[in-house]
Amino acid sequence: MISTHLLFIELLQMNINQLQWLIPLIVLFVSFFLSMFGLGGAQLYVPIFYFLGLNLKTEVIPLALLLNFVSQLSAATIYFKNKLIDIYAGAPLMVTAIIFSFIGAYFTRRVSSQLIVVLISLLLIIIAIQKLLSWQPTKKKLSKSKKFFIGLIAGSLIGFIIGLLGHGGGSFVVPTLLFLGFPAKISVGTSSFVSSFSAMAGFLAHLKHSTLYLNMVVFGIIAAITGAQLGSRFMVKKISERKLNLLFGILLLLIGAQLLVVEFLF
Repeated sequence: MISTHLLFIELLQMNINQLQWLIPLIVLFVSFFLSMFGLGGAQLYVPIFYFLGLNLKTEVIPLALLLNFVSQLSAATIYFKNKLIDIYAGAPLMVTAIIFSFIGAYFTRRVSSQLIVVLISLLLIIIAIQKLLSWQPTKKKLSKSKKFFIGLIAGSLIGFIIGLLGHGGGSFVVPTLLFLGFPAKISVGTSSFVSSFSAMAGFLAHLKHSTLYLNMVVFGIIAAITGAQLGSRFMVKKISERKLNLLFGILLLLIGAQLLVVEFLF
């Protein structure tokens, strides 16, 4: 008897020619929306591509990471031009996140993943409530040395979590910077800068065993760049800090709830 999950996949499966046109449309929409929040879209690409019938290990994960990298880098160029990337916090955060992701991966089999997911979900929900209530831990302007130190500590924690859970990036960078008192737009811009490098590292790690279709990759990259450019420009010019905080709060609540649902129901 076929499982409900397999039946659902069979109903959604399309041939490669159909997917070559459908996936870029999905990427365009996702990259536009999530680039406004400093996210690359991998957290949505993976389940969507998988349920469309692509192979998880050889097609879904490498394609999602590649599009995540392109989208984040594209958005980062706009945020850099508008001075929304804090290099003093972002550079050390990026370096330590990469290093500690290997340490987190080492502990993957030694710590209950369910416990970690619950803790992360609760953290995201707490930060979401913080943003919805417009409360910041500090309003003081941080010095360059303090930003550098914060980047080292935050990157270590984020990298460990990413390695432990096997995914992450912007989903953890943005909430961490928000919780530390960075303005929402600076958090978004810095996250795009940091997460683009971690996504590329992940893509290169999977590239050797990947099976990607050229048309799907080319049109997907074009869609990711276009969506990220439009989304980042829209955030810079059209969304106020107050509205961004509100949208962030809602988004983080959804992400936290989604982690709990996936962990306990599937």
